[in-house]
Amino acid sequence: MTVQELLALDTRGAIKRGGAYLDGAGAEVRGSLVAAARARGAEVPDSWQELDGKRLLKACLARAERAQVRTTPIARDEAFTCSTCAREVPCGGKRPRDHCPWCLHSRHVDVVPGDRASSCGGDLVPHAAERSPQGKGWVIVYRCVACGARRRNRVLDDVEPPDDAAAVRALVVRVSGLG
Repeated sequence: MTVQELLALDTRGAIKRGGAYLDGAGAEVRGSLVAAARARGAEVPDSWQELDGKRLLKACLARAERAQVRTTPIARDEAFTCSTCAREVPCGGKRPRDHCPWCLHSRHVDVVPGDRASSCGGDLVPHAAERSPQGKGWVIVYRCVACGARRRNRVLDDVEPPDDAAAVRALVVRVSGLG
């Protein structure tokens, strides 16, 4: 295996096999791997010569740092004032509300849903509506006017107040060209 192939491994099984390979590889291969990993910004400990192949490979891949980055949504339900239509939007209750039920606009405040970590703050304008991949209703596709990011939010028709069905239908008709 080449150093580039080792640094491209991304599954547990592949890393285990790569580690076994490194256990039988010479010091030159292991040193080249460490040098390449450090050039990519990985913090490989100075005692890397004492690590078994699998642990060395994990350190070179910097998997521990990536594992600490949140990727799952946070169920944060807060009332807010819509920046587009200025209406008071209540909490969703059953499901967190992340867009205005009347005008369907939202605000780009999340990196991961609910984390409030985005510094953009631009308006998320409804761009399209499509069927949910799970077949459970509709999804509104947004585009941020400030940074161009795309986001998807489920249409909330089972909370109070529900999303405006006429606004969702108008979005579907506008995007699909029907009507």
